[in-house]
Amino acid sequence: MVTENLSPDELLTTTRAVRKRLDLDREVPLELVTECVEIARQAPTGSNSQGWHFMLIDDVTKRKGLADLYRQGWDRYLNAPGSLPDTISTQSESTGKEANHNDQMKRVLSSAQYLADNLERVPMLMVPCMEGRNDQMTGPYANAVYAATYGSIIPATWSYMLAARVRGLGTAWTSAHLIYEQDAAELLGIPYDKFTQVALIPTAYYMGENFRPALRRPLEESLHHNSW
Repeated sequence: MVTENLSPDELLTTTRAVRKRLDLDREVPLELVTECVEIARQAPTGSNSQGWHFMLIDDVTKRKGLADLYRQGWDRYLNAPGSLPDTISTQSESTGKEANHNDQMKRVLSSAQYLADNLERVPMLMVPCMEGRNDQMTGPYANAVYAATYGSIIPATWSYMLAARVRGLGTAWTSAHLIYEQDAAELLGIPYDKFTQVALIPTAYYMGENFRPALRRPLEESLHHNSW
């Protein structure tokens, strides 16, 4: 059931990470997110392998277990070099455009902390998985294999998030629980030696008005033509 009448450009430029605006008290029908998964399965997949799996979690106990693992991973991230708090502190004396970007990052941090504090209250969690494990792969072929395998699940996950958006659902890409991926696999019954978890996507109806494009750095800082 599509609830938002959006053009393709509007959908792609206004699908935001939703954290503080998730409705934590409204149940999300399993049938609705199953529609999103069905659409996600139309995404490109390397060699048409279709090695993707999508785990939907609305069980209260399992949501609580995942949230506990997520918070442990989040706390470790917060204290790691190069983390968002570390980046913000090093930019504290910036001015102009950099100051605006720094303010944006502070809002992101506040939003991400809110999600960590309330993750078990999100009515539906989705964990995308891919077949196989690449943990120990090294050498000249490793990057190609990583690109092919992750390139077969990340587009599908983004399609899930887009499908959720037009159905009035908010989502966010999160991954802090992956620090404790094996524990999460045991909790969810995922065969750890055969499948790799890629993310954790909180899914809920969103509150408030519509969304707008996010602040981004100037295009010329990231666009290259023919040479770097």
